[in-house]
Amino acid sequence: MAKPIYILNGPNLNRLGTREPEIYGHTTLAEVEAMCREAASDRPIVFRQSNREFELIDWVHEAIDEGSGIIINPAALTFTSMALMDALKMFPGPIFELHITNIHRREPIYHKSYVSPIATAVIAGLGVRGYPAAVQAMNELVMTAEG
Repeated sequence: MAKPIYILNGPNLNRLGTREPEIYGHTTLAEVEAMCREAASDRPIVFRQSNREFELIDWVHEAIDEGSGIIINPAALTFTSMALMDALKMFPGPIFELHITNIHRREPIYHKSYVSPIATAVIAGLGVRGYPAAVQAMNELVMTAEG
């Protein structure tokens, strides 16, 4: 059986659909998960969200042993967490950093990502449509690597 793609979501993403819908839209995280599962085709995915940094780090550790790729929307931890960056650096496969908004068009505090320098790719500004796009691209990438 194929190893799963881990899709990890950071702080406050559980509030999608109600949190600042003028910025993040009206789609809920449950709807995003359904979009990802559909885009994954036969590839298993592990879809998780946490407001706790340590939990995200534990899931990255789990992905190191069990995953084929990581798609991560670290949310605010993008700009603050060297610990999450260090965990991601240990992952041997592809890592996609994902953001619903284009962080580079936002306030300067959102411009310095700790994840971008270690990410295989960065997807930002596509709204929630970035998630299924990331899943499709990741699936193709890991399928090629698996031979």
